[in-house]
Amino acid sequence: MSKVAVVFWSGTGNTEAMANAVEKGAKAAGADVTVFRTEGFGPSNAGEFDAVAFGCPAMGAEVLEEAEFEPMFASVENSLGGKKVALFGSWGWGGGAWMQSWEDRCKGDGINLVTDSVMCENAPDDDALAACEALGKALA
Repeated sequence: MSKVAVVFWSGTGNTEAMANAVEKGAKAAGADVTVFRTEGFGPSNAGEFDAVAFGCPAMGAEVLEEAEFEPMFASVENSLGGKKVALFGSWGWGGGAWMQSWEDRCKGDGINLVTDSVMCENAPDDDALAACEALGKALA
């Protein structure tokens, strides 16, 4: 049984709803899943998981949330080699450029993104939630 972490930051609840769908998909595929808000995940526990799904909405000028999520992600990104990783999040403006930047950053670090990232505009609809479930299954 694979161990999957779902790590997210959510300001409005949109990314949290996506995280819940990722969890549901991973559990349906037989994974042992632990969900973390940003402040609960770091280098000390990243090694415990075979796969990690990270969720963060676009903030400001199309960047990751800067006060909590960005510092956490920066602290663990060098420990993600050899793990399956997936990204998800929502945006309300700008068209999702933050996700392309985040994907490029991961690829530059040699992180194995195992599936297409999932993003949606504002609240996730049924299609976005189904894509998040599929993301969770891909990690399991």
